[in-house]
Amino acid sequence: MFSALAGIFLNILVPVFTLVGLGTVAGRRLNLETRTLTRFAYYLLTPAFVLDAMSRATIQADLALRMIGYTISVHLACAALAYAVARALGRPSQVIAAYILIAVFGNVGNFGLPIIQFAYGDEARFSAALYFVVNTTIAFVVGVSAANWNSGGKLRAALAVARTPAILAVPPALLINGLSLELPLFASRSIGLLAAALIPTMLIALGVQLAQVGLPRLSSDILLGSAVRLIGGSLLAFALATPFGIGGLERGVGILQASMPAAVLASIIALEYDLLPQFVVATVFVSTLLSVVSLTIILALL
Repeated sequence: MFSALAGIFLNILVPVFTLVGLGTVAGRRLNLETRTLTRFAYYLLTPAFVLDAMSRATIQADLALRMIGYTISVHLACAALAYAVARALGRPSQVIAAYILIAVFGNVGNFGLPIIQFAYGDEARFSAALYFVVNTTIAFVVGVSAANWNSGGKLRAALAVARTPAILAVPPALLINGLSLELPLFASRSIGLLAAALIPTMLIALGVQLAQVGLPRLSSDILLGSAVRLIGGSLLAFALATPFGIGGLERGVGILQASMPAAVLASIIALEYDLLPQFVVATVFVSTLLSVVSLTIILALL
């Protein structure tokens, strides 16, 4: 058992954390700008990855719909769990909203995509892309709505989702796939090159972002928020897979995505809406460190 865990850790997680660590060192030594890296990945590489993966995949409509329903249900259940935990602790509404934001914003991009790539290979590209798009959508809707307590919160959340580049890439990808269209060779190769650059760029960007956080001071809320994201998300994903008829590769990919640490994007939203940003940023950092252990166990169980 120990040798299996060691193999999983070395072959799947170490390459990921190596690039994150490289980004941390390079960010400090080379004064890399987080905003430039993240915007490059967000606006160019991510939609290219979605377009490349979903336009070439063999899509079964029934399975895709069940996968969508599955991941939405897992995220809503995570939000409900976060609300219940914070409410049971007697936390004020602002802290409850921060718990929900952390619970729904898993790091399905920077962490999820490369770990799935190393664990399952190229055959998981469509499942990873579909879960990534759905996770991002529901996280924006629930997370931004929880963070914004003003009357215009829902409208702004909807507009933010509608303008997400990864989501904008879905309709043309489905059109190309559904009509069996062939892109010109220069276009398909250009998209493929951008898609291949996504994973290393996002890992380096995550390292640069974490370098700016520094070591946080631990608190019970930080540990509980991390537990809801890491443990609660994975347990809910395991429990809901069977009712939705999700098995095989799609089950493994869905559970992994639900088990990711909190995303840096959650801290960006917390800063934007002044929603306890220090607490959210610290939880992102701590959950990322703790995921070394939790993801190793999840991968072994899968």
